Amino acid sequence: MEIITTVADMKAKVAEWKAEGLTIGLTPTMGALHEGHMSLMERAVAECDRVVTSVFVNPIQFGPNEDYDNYPRDLERDAAIAESKGVSVVFHPSVEEMYPENYNCYVTMETLTDTLCGAKRPGHFRGVCTVVNKLFNIVDPDKAFFGQKDAQQLAIIKRMVSDLNMRVKVFGCPIVREEDGLAKSSRNTYLSAEERTAALCLSRSIFKAQELIEGGERDAATVKRAVIEVIEAEPLARIDYVEVVSLANMQPVETLGEAGLVAIAVYIGKTRLIDNFLYDYTEAE
Repeated sequence: MEIITTVADMKAKVAEWKAEGLTIGLTPTMGALHEGHMSLMERAVAECDRVVTSVFVNPIQFGPNEDYDNYPRDLERDAAIAESKGVSVVFHPSVEEMYPENYNCYVTMETLTDTLCGAKRPGHFRGVCTVVNKLFNIVDPDKAFFGQKDAQQLAIIKRMVSDLNMRVKVFGCPIVREEDGLAKSSRNTYLSAEERTAALCLSRSIFKAQELIEGGERDAATVKRAVIEVIEAEPLARIDYVEVVSLANMQPVETLGEAGLVAIAVYIGKTRLIDNFLYDYTEAE
């Protein structure tokens, strides 16, 4: 496995693969790799001839009071994990390589970014769309793999690919959870032992929503109320948002349709965590 740090070298490697007729998979990450990332790599390796895992903590998707400086970074560990999963290249550019002096081009989206994390983290998805667009242009993958835990991000990237006529196919992969239910996240490392236990209120509330919906509940207010009750029973938890939205546009709904999302963001102490339940009854038809 190689570690490549420049755009020119990454493009040259891709050109070699393309000349051999090989298919390319991409798993974009910010590092601090966990089992959720590993599941993306495993699927990419299973479906593609060569796989690139990007490890880049993207500064332009962090707000001024967010955790960019403190975000966990350990390239040696991440590279070892990627190599163990059969990844061909770890692409690890510097900030200056991705955003040179006088950089001035950004990708924005409307509607899908107006709610959930888009509303709570102004500019976040501008940064996400920009960096993912750049990675797609640099790596030119046939397939790209993203985690369902970031469900709004996944929907936005799929729409960007469709709207901008990109050739890459984007796939969402299921949430990977700890044995006790907590969704895997690089930010889980911020939690103290007490906070780690408290964080289970997120998955408990999501499982409650799933139970209600799969039991036939279609009133969004009822589902939201049940989720909020579970979270508010935990003293260390502070709700950022609890929403039930349409999968098509990420806008709140009153009555659950055929495809949608129960999405939550909760502060446990100073750490902001997200979780969700995706329901899509159109796929079962």
